[in-house]
Amino acid sequence: MDVRAWLESLGLGDYADAFAANDVDAVLLRSLTVEDLRDMGIVSVGHRRRLLDAIAALKAPTAVTSGQPSAIASPAAVPVGADAIAPAGATLIQATSAVQRRQITVVFCDLVGSTALSMRVDPEDLREFLDSYRAAVAAVVQEHAGWVAQYLGDGVLAYFGYPKASENACEQAVRAALRIIDAVSGLPAVGGQPPQVRIGIATGLTVVGKLVSASGGAAEFSAVGEAPNLAARAQSEAQPNSVVIADSTREQLGDLFLYRDLGQFALKGFQLPTKLWQVLGESHVRSRFAALHGGRAHISLMGRDSETRRIASRLADAQAGDGQLLVISGEAGLGKSRLVEHLF
Repeated sequence: MDVRAWLESLGLGDYADAFAANDVDAVLLRSLTVEDLRDMGIVSVGHRRRLLDAIAALKAPTAVTSGQPSAIASPAAVPVGADAIAPAGATLIQATSAVQRRQITVVFCDLVGSTALSMRVDPEDLREFLDSYRAAVAAVVQEHAGWVAQYLGDGVLAYFGYPKASENACEQAVRAALRIIDAVSGLPAVGGQPPQVRIGIATGLTVVGKLVSASGGAAEFSAVGEAPNLAARAQSEAQPNSVVIADSTREQLGDLFLYRDLGQFALKGFQLPTKLWQVLGESHVRSRFAALHGGRAHISLMGRDSETRRIASRLADAQAGDGQLLVISGEAGLGKSRLVEHLF
């Protein structure tokens, strides 16, 4: 592989001489780290992030690369009205080659006023800003165990609960969304205005993976189901720097956050009115279990008399000065948190 040509395909050909001066060939390229890139003089966080993502794609056997603008999601997965065209040289990383039925939480983040911004800002300055914006969003998503699936123009589509399943996917998605607003707001103003985003979130059953298009064309990575479209529609109803979630996500969150009921919306493409909520921030609850289960946390515990007696005995020993270590283990859903809530 020609490293210079590879860099040019990413729009980062200016770094070709730095790679050559440091004797980075096609073999060494795959083992570069963020520290290596920094030592080579690549100071832009956005450029380092793009390089690391592209290097990861080289190491992934299921990576799909495109040297020309191309659609990167199937029609069923692309949010209606969103720009589904990837920039030239975009690299798509597929998390898994298998198509799976998965319940995931989808976060759709869109930059406010990007069209007007493109008419006021020099294209090179705009591209540099978009690199920083995407890097900031991607960093937050990754910190909260999410996965950036696609960059749709100035939009970012992220999945929580995929590739790795998580019972906290909804919670992590909302926390990430709130953090994204702070991260983007902290970026330098562009075009004389501070950057703002709108974020929509929805949860639902999807088919995720490498799917063959109906026309028989090349396989594409996407999540097919209601959630991606609903997240995009929820985003369109959000005010700048706000997070709007569908009822499907709200049902999973309990009282972990503070909400404002926005009412029912007749969303394009959906036959029935859809209830949406704005997330105002995190709530102050005594425990996560109580927040998620609400009134159910006060229902009497049944069938755990033996376990309760044993734990109470160990607690009494500890209070008497005899140190104890107690481990409560079991599969998800067996009632470990409920037992602890009952005792303490």
